[in-house]
Amino acid sequence: MVARPGHKQTEVGVIPQDWEVARLGAVCSMKSGESITSASIDEFSEYPCYGGNGLRGFTGRFTHDGRYALVGRQGALCGNVLSVEGRLFASEHAIVVTALSRTDIRWLTFMLGAMRLNQYSESSAQPGLSVSKLLNLDVACPPTQAEQETIGQALCDMDALIESLERLLSKSQEIKQGVMQELLTGRKRLPGFSGNWEEKRLDELGQWTGGMTPSMRNSEYWEPGTVPWISSGDVKRVRLVTTAFWISEHAVRQGATTLLPPQSIVVVTRSGILRKFLPVAMNMIPMAINQDIKALLPNEHGLPEYLLHSLTFNGDRILARCLKSGTTVESIEFSWLKALTIPMPPIHEQNVIAGVLSDMDAEIASLDDRLTKARQLKQGMMQELLTGRIRLV
Repeated sequence: MVARPGHKQTEVGVIPQDWEVARLGAVCSMKSGESITSASIDEFSEYPCYGGNGLRGFTGRFTHDGRYALVGRQGALCGNVLSVEGRLFASEHAIVVTALSRTDIRWLTFMLGAMRLNQYSESSAQPGLSVSKLLNLDVACPPTQAEQETIGQALCDMDALIESLERLLSKSQEIKQGVMQELLTGRKRLPGFSGNWEEKRLDELGQWTGGMTPSMRNSEYWEPGTVPWISSGDVKRVRLVTTAFWISEHAVRQGATTLLPPQSIVVVTRSGILRKFLPVAMNMIPMAINQDIKALLPNEHGLPEYLLHSLTFNGDRILARCLKSGTTVESIEFSWLKALTIPMPPIHEQNVIAGVLSDMDAEIASLDDRLTKARQLKQGMMQELLTGRIRLV
């Protein structure tokens, strides 16, 4: 491979001519944490401890202004990198990394994260990272600490943006939850509305239907795939506009699955995710569903948007009352689900409430999109800045 002008081919890839390839041991020191004993618990009881599940009891903050980095040495967090400031106890599950002179700790932390250190885990009864092996790894180094600092600062700024968006998203979700608690129970009425609500069974609010999976052995059911086909993994957003898998119109005509009209309410009724929450969504275009999905096609008693919000809000209650026990995969008893009742206001009030909540959904979706793009941008920046493809100084 021929390197472009101003760059050179090295064992770690193409880097600028004035960058160097160095061993990690030349830019930092590494030390394994210590075993947790009763003495260490007494001595460090007021400080956070890095154990097998990460940091616990940490009352300060994570920051890339820290004086050292922690690398997860074993378990699920093997290779995970954190930059930390302040005092803490590092157990044998962590490796403490300290930058040597002329090395910026922030740049080093990002570089360690980009190296995907978990790939160097040694196979044994207790897989883990070896300090001596890590110190012998090669790393591409900018020629000056000033350039390292500039790279570290740029990536820290992206982290700050991501953390800000995460806080905004979390706050917006909390606010929406509070508004749902008020509006969907009738505890708070919007201006101009009064009168009693009715308790309605879910099978009074429309027609329920289940899905199917077309035979994988029949290629005509899948090719050409022109009809989106919903599986439980697709029900991650409130409104569905696409799916991971598509089936053919032939499969629909042959009755190999169930095709839903737009604005049906989709409920996951069989999935391990039901241990945590009930996924509910609305399909915005005609879509088919698989056998792990049930769908409500609303009638004149319930507006689709209102039912979407109401079933989402009642997710925990539905799981508490309708989840089967003793099954290998969590599932909802369909007859119990259809018999569940929810409070229903008049149609006009449903429309206004749904409008308020849908506006909040739009704001949450916008923040979620911005957060996804910021994370993608950071990954792109890391690839460019940590290899010298883009220079900031």
